[in-house]
Amino acid sequence: MAITDLNLTGTPQGSGTMPRELIPLHVNDISALARNIRSAYADREKQPSHLEVLNILAKSAGYKNFQHLRSGAKEPVKEEKHPVIDRASVERVARCFDKDGVLTRFPSKRPDQISVLWVLWSRLPARTKLTEAEVNALMKAWHSFGDHALLRREICDAGLVSRTRDGRVYIRMELPMPPLAQAIARQIADK
Repeated sequence: MAITDLNLTGTPQGSGTMPRELIPLHVNDISALARNIRSAYADREKQPSHLEVLNILAKSAGYKNFQHLRSGAKEPVKEEKHPVIDRASVERVARCFDKDGVLTRFPSKRPDQISVLWVLWSRLPARTKLTEAEVNALMKAWHSFGDHALLRREICDAGLVSRTRDGRVYIRMELPMPPLAQAIARQIADK
Protein backbone atom coordinates (compact mmCIF):
# COMPACT_ATOMS: atom_id res chain seq x y z
CA MET A 1 0.00 0.00 0.00
CA ALA A 2 1.33 3.47 -0.75
CA ILE A 3 0.64 6.74 0.91
CA THR A 4 1.03 9.40 -1.73
CA ASP A 5 -0.99 12.27 -0.36
CA LEU A 6 0.48 12.67 3.12
CA ASN A 7 2.06 16.08 3.52
CA LEU A 8 4.48 16.93 6.31
CA THR A 9 5.09 20.48 7.36
CA GLY A 10 8.24 21.99 8.70
CA THR A 11 6.39 24.07 11.27
CA PRO A 12 3.62 23.13 13.68
CA GLN A 13 0.18 24.44 12.83
CA GLY A 14 -0.43 27.84 14.38
CA SER A 15 3.15 28.07 15.69
CA GLY A 16 3.98 31.51 14.33
CA THR A 17 4.06 33.63 11.25
CA MET A 18 6.24 31.40 9.07
CA PRO A 19 4.33 30.01 6.08
CA ARG A 20 3.70 26.28 6.09
CA GLU A 21 5.92 24.32 3.76
CA LEU A 22 4.18 21.27 2.33
CA ILE A 23 6.50 18.30 1.97
CA PRO A 24 5.10 15.16 0.33
CA LEU A 25 5.93 11.80 1.87
CA HIS A 26 5.63 8.52 -0.02
CA VAL A 27 5.62 5.26 1.94
CA ASN A 28 5.64 1.90 0.17
CA ASP A 29 4.53 -0.16 3.17
CA ILE A 30 2.06 1.39 5.61
CA SER A 31 2.34 -1.64 7.90
CA ALA A 32 6.10 -1.13 8.26
CA LEU A 33 5.46 2.57 8.88
CA ALA A 34 3.06 1.72 11.71
CA ARG A 35 5.54 -0.75 13.27
CA ASN A 36 8.36 1.80 13.10
CA ILE A 37 6.25 4.50 14.68
CA ARG A 38 5.07 2.14 17.41
CA SER A 39 8.64 1.05 18.23
CA ALA A 40 9.85 4.66 18.24
CA TYR A 41 7.17 5.55 20.81
CA ALA A 42 7.65 2.41 22.92
CA ASP A 43 10.70 3.62 24.86
CA ARG A 44 9.49 7.17 25.45
CA GLU A 45 8.32 8.47 28.81
CA LYS A 46 7.12 11.79 27.42
CA GLN A 47 5.41 12.88 24.24
CA PRO A 48 7.90 13.56 21.40
CA SER A 49 8.34 17.07 20.05
CA HIS A 50 7.01 18.08 16.65
CA LEU A 51 10.47 17.70 15.09
CA GLU A 52 10.94 14.28 16.69
CA VAL A 53 7.64 13.12 15.16
CA LEU A 54 8.75 14.46 11.75
CA ASN A 55 12.05 12.57 12.11
CA ILE A 56 10.22 9.36 13.06
CA LEU A 57 7.98 9.65 9.98
CA ALA A 58 10.89 10.49 7.67
CA LYS A 59 13.02 7.60 8.98
CA SER A 60 10.09 5.22 8.61
CA ALA A 61 9.88 6.23 4.94
CA GLY A 62 13.57 5.41 4.43
CA TYR A 63 15.14 8.85 4.82
CA LYS A 64 17.99 9.67 7.22
CA ASN A 65 15.89 12.27 9.01
CA PHE A 66 13.39 15.05 8.32
CA GLN A 67 16.11 17.34 6.93
CA HIS A 68 17.03 14.68 4.37
CA LEU A 69 13.37 14.41 3.32
CA ARG A 70 12.97 18.19 3.29
CA SER A 71 16.06 18.71 1.14
CA GLY A 72 14.19 17.09 -1.71
CA ALA A 73 16.34 14.01 -1.81
CA LYS A 74 15.26 12.04 -4.86
CA GLU A 75 16.11 8.65 -3.43
CA PRO A 76 15.43 7.60 0.14
CA VAL A 77 18.15 5.76 2.04
CA LYS A 78 18.09 2.08 1.14
CA GLU A 79 15.98 0.28 3.74
CA GLU A 80 18.17 -2.82 3.60
CA LYS A 81 21.15 -1.04 5.20
CA HIS A 82 19.60 -0.68 8.64
CA PRO A 83 16.21 -2.37 8.74
CA VAL A 84 14.12 -1.67 11.80
CA ILE A 85 13.59 -4.92 13.65
CA ASP A 86 10.50 -5.32 15.80
CA ARG A 87 12.11 -6.52 19.06
CA ALA A 88 8.74 -7.65 20.43
CA SER A 89 8.34 -10.04 17.47
CA VAL A 90 11.89 -11.32 17.94
CA GLU A 91 11.27 -12.04 21.63
CA ARG A 92 7.84 -13.58 21.02
CA VAL A 93 9.06 -15.99 18.33
CA ALA A 94 12.29 -16.83 20.17
CA ARG A 95 10.19 -17.97 23.16
CA CYS A 96 8.88 -20.78 20.94
CA PHE A 97 12.37 -22.33 21.16
CA ASP A 98 14.08 -23.72 24.25
CA LYS A 99 17.64 -22.95 25.37
CA ASP A 100 18.97 -25.65 23.02
CA GLY A 101 17.20 -24.16 19.99
CA VAL A 102 14.51 -26.86 19.90
CA LEU A 103 11.09 -25.67 18.78
CA THR A 104 8.69 -26.38 21.67
CA ARG A 105 5.50 -25.06 20.07
CA PHE A 106 4.34 -23.84 16.68
CA PRO A 107 2.97 -20.29 17.01
CA SER A 108 -0.63 -19.52 16.09
CA LYS A 109 -0.01 -16.23 14.25
CA ARG A 110 0.92 -16.73 10.60
CA PRO A 111 3.74 -14.12 10.54
CA ASP A 112 5.31 -15.85 13.56
CA GLN A 113 4.92 -19.24 11.88
CA ILE A 114 6.75 -17.93 8.82
CA SER A 115 9.57 -16.64 11.03
CA VAL A 116 9.86 -20.06 12.70
CA LEU A 117 9.98 -21.70 9.27
CA TRP A 118 12.81 -19.35 8.23
CA VAL A 119 14.78 -20.42 11.32
CA LEU A 120 14.29 -24.08 10.40
CA TRP A 121 15.14 -23.28 6.76
CA SER A 122 18.44 -21.74 7.91
CA ARG A 123 19.39 -25.07 9.51
CA LEU A 124 18.81 -27.12 6.35
CA PRO A 125 21.91 -27.87 4.29
CA ALA A 126 22.22 -25.60 1.26
CA ARG A 127 22.12 -27.01 -2.27
CA THR A 128 21.65 -30.56 -0.98
CA LYS A 129 19.03 -33.04 -2.13
CA LEU A 130 17.31 -34.68 0.82
CA THR A 131 14.89 -37.57 0.99
CA GLU A 132 11.59 -37.26 2.85
CA ALA A 133 13.04 -39.51 5.57
CA GLU A 134 16.05 -37.18 5.96
CA VAL A 135 13.82 -34.10 6.18
CA ASN A 136 11.63 -35.91 8.72
CA ALA A 137 14.67 -36.81 10.82
CA LEU A 138 15.88 -33.20 10.83
CA MET A 139 12.45 -31.83 11.72
CA LYS A 140 12.09 -34.40 14.52
CA ALA A 141 15.45 -33.30 15.95
CA TRP A 142 14.53 -29.62 15.76
CA HIS A 143 11.15 -29.74 17.54
CA SER A 144 9.60 -31.37 20.60
CA PHE A 145 5.83 -31.16 20.09
CA GLY A 146 5.51 -34.29 17.95
CA ASP A 147 4.37 -33.06 14.54
CA HIS A 148 7.33 -33.15 12.16
CA ALA A 149 4.95 -33.68 9.20
CA LEU A 150 3.29 -30.33 9.91
CA LEU A 151 6.67 -28.58 9.84
CA ARG A 152 7.71 -30.39 6.65
CA ARG A 153 4.47 -29.45 4.88
CA GLU A 154 4.51 -25.85 6.13
CA ILE A 155 8.12 -25.20 5.08
CA CYS A 156 7.28 -26.49 1.58
CA ASP A 157 4.00 -24.56 1.39
CA ALA A 158 5.86 -21.39 2.40
CA GLY A 159 8.14 -21.83 -0.62
CA LEU A 160 11.29 -22.28 1.46
CA VAL A 161 11.81 -25.87 0.38
CA SER A 162 10.85 -27.46 -2.92
CA ARG A 163 9.96 -31.09 -3.41
CA THR A 164 9.37 -33.31 -6.38
CA ARG A 165 5.77 -34.27 -7.23
CA ASP A 166 6.26 -37.72 -5.76
CA GLY A 167 7.72 -36.24 -2.54
CA ARG A 168 10.96 -38.19 -2.79
CA VAL A 169 13.41 -35.31 -3.13
CA TYR A 170 13.47 -32.10 -1.09
CA ILE A 171 15.85 -29.20 -1.58
CA ARG A 172 16.17 -25.92 0.26
CA MET A 173 15.39 -22.89 -1.89
CA GLU A 174 18.27 -20.42 -1.83
CA LEU A 175 16.58 -17.19 -0.81
CA PRO A 176 17.71 -14.13 1.14
CA MET A 177 16.69 -14.56 4.77
CA PRO A 178 14.55 -11.64 6.00
CA PRO A 179 16.19 -9.40 8.62
CA LEU A 180 13.52 -10.25 11.21
CA ALA A 181 14.17 -13.99 10.80
CA GLN A 182 17.93 -13.36 11.03
CA ALA A 183 17.43 -11.49 14.30
CA ILE A 184 15.28 -14.33 15.66
CA ALA A 185 17.89 -16.95 14.68
CA ARG A 186 20.60 -14.88 16.43
CA GLN A 187 18.43 -14.53 19.54
CA ILE A 188 17.89 -18.30 19.65
CA ALA A 189 21.60 -19.00 19.17
CA ASP A 190 22.48 -16.60 22.01
CA LYS A 191 20.21 -18.36 24.56
